[in-house]
Formats: sequence, structure tokens, C-alpha cells
Amino acid sequence: MLIDLSESDGRPIYGRIADGIKFAIAGEVLRPGELAPSVRELSKQLVVNPNTVARAYRDLQAEGLLESVRGTGLQVALGATDRCRLARVEHVRGRLRAAIEEARETGLAAGEIEAILREEWERGQGTGDHANGKGA
Repeated sequence: MLIDLSESDGRPIYGRIADGIKFAIAGEVLRPGELAPSVRELSKQLVVNPNTVARAYRDLQAEGLLESVRGTGLQVALGATDRCRLARVEHVRGRLRAAIEEARETGLAAGEIEAILREEWERGQGTGDHANGKGA
């Protein structure tokens, strides 16, 4: 499961972890009924405080994406995949919107922005299956 905790993001770590879990659900790396990694396991993998992972999981529970299974942990809720796919689209749309606005402010034309997008998309095609959230 790929969760980006790069410093350049600027958002709180628990939010990035929650987004990473949402993207894993959207890409069916985690499926409904499947257990999410334990707090201890994920905090060790990401080298973050377990309380940070626990906060991300609480937020995901509050959103109804993860549900507690007594004695075993947290599992992906039914219907979470579609909701996470919509969230993923909105997340990407927001980031593209900001990048397009920045490109407009620099004076680039729509065609130039499209060409850059295509070039960057093609550049990333050889690094894994990013189209559905699977990979790395």
C-alpha cells in the first residue's frame, strides 16, 4: 500500500494517511470486509507515532469507511469503494485545479498545459499501475 508522507504536501500526516487508505480502498488494494493494517503495523511501516495512525483511522471510521470488528480490528465497510473512488476523483480534481490556476498565472495557454499534462502522464506510465491505485 502506497502512502505518500512527503514533506512537500504540507497537510497533517494523519490526513495523508487517511487519504492513502482511501486510495487503497478506491483501487481495491483493500476491499470491503478486508481488515485494514493494524495501527501498530502501519505506524511501524510509515515510521510515525501510532497515535497519528489511530487518528487517521478514527476519521475513517467517522466517515463510515472503516468499521470495527470486535476482537480483530478495523475492516473496510460495504460501499466504501464507491465513496473512496469519488473522493479520489475530487482530490485529484482539486490538485489539478490548483496546478492549472498556477499555470494560467504564468501565462501558459490551454494547449501548452494539455501538452505538459500528456507528457507527465506518459512519463509516469512506466512506473507502475497508477490508473487504479495499485502498484508500489
